[in-house]
Amino acid sequence: MIKASARPVARPARVSREKAIDTIRDVLLEETDEETSICKVAAEHGIFCHGFRQYGDNELRRKYDWIVRRRPEIPRAELERIANEWQLAQQQVHDLPLACDVQTRYHDTCMGWDDFTDDQLAGFIRDLTGRDVVVAG
Repeated sequence: MIKASARPVARPARVSREKAIDTIRDVLLEETDEETSICKVAAEHGIFCHGFRQYGDNELRRKYDWIVRRRPEIPRAELERIANEWQLAQQQVHDLPLACDVQTRYHDTCMGWDDFTDDQLAGFIRDLTGRDVVVAG
């Protein structure tokens, strides 16, 4: 017979979607600077959404087709460099802290925070902070 543990099992904290995004944003902001968008950081370190690396070459070229139209033979590394600069410029123009915030508002190259389910946000918090949470809309 298996004995029940005398200690209660701790349940993950419940947080709102907004609080989950704030938590993730705080962690991601520590990794970015004036020259490095979260799209670049996520791609280089394989974290969060994987940034530019979430797209194959053809899809990345479609996402940034306005760059590719001017330079059809642009290598991927150069396209990512320009895309990084463009994301940073958008953050400045719209006075928002991360590309995710800009893209949530404008849905230009991705859907920003809208790309993620509550469960995915909870997983990002676990991956980035080690804390288990339940995100409740």
